[in-house]
Amino acid sequence: MSESKSAAIIPAIILFGSPGSGKGTQARLLRGCLGSPHISTGDMLRTHIAAHDAIGMESEGLIKSGRLVPDEVVNEIVRERLAEPDVQSGIILDGYPRTLQQARFLLQVAESRGITSAVVHLVVDYDKIVARLSGRRQCPVCGTLYNLLTNPPKVAGICDREGATLITREDDRESVIRERLREYELQTAPLLEFFRNAGVPTFEIGGANATPEEISGKICESLRTVGMMRGRVVNGALPRA
Repeated sequence: MSESKSAAIIPAIILFGSPGSGKGTQARLLRGCLGSPHISTGDMLRTHIAAHDAIGMESEGLIKSGRLVPDEVVNEIVRERLAEPDVQSGIILDGYPRTLQQARFLLQVAESRGITSAVVHLVVDYDKIVARLSGRRQCPVCGTLYNLLTNPPKVAGICDREGATLITREDDRESVIRERLREYELQTAPLLEFFRNAGVPTFEIGGANATPEEISGKICESLRTVGMMRGRVVNGALPRA
């Protein structure tokens, strides 16, 4: 692929990663690397809720009742976002699509706007995620977070600031974490299969014992192979598109 053709590509990078995979960190690093906006449908819905507009009021009621926001609503805010000027340099999608209907819609609207999609799936060791997340402890008084493996308190089980006994949050219990990971697998596997069958470049990026910057280097190098990034990534150095 020629350099001029590579430069013409408007990329849509679709990030998938389980809870604890570092997806948010990679989204931020990729934003600096590609110069493209990082778009989270969750953030966009919260903006609508704060604005008290029609989408916000509908979404807030559904979320509070534990129900999902309909695909049609989520797709519409994505359609509007893809029409904004800053997306002409590309986009990094985080938390979207979550359903096959959303995935089909994304490819349709992206193609209509001349946007080329690629999927980046962060592959991690679930046992390591469970060990890290289940090792978190929180002070019930000041809210300070500790980690028994990476950031333990000076005195075991006691907050450095308040002297209070640390607690384990409900969502940090091993059984809850493993259930979240199981749900992620059930939700994500059909989407990955859909994108592969649709011919969308899909990269499985492992990050065992690698720094976030090294993982970003792997991602950018993978994107370069399909013309979504110019130049070569060397020793984790990230070129700007």
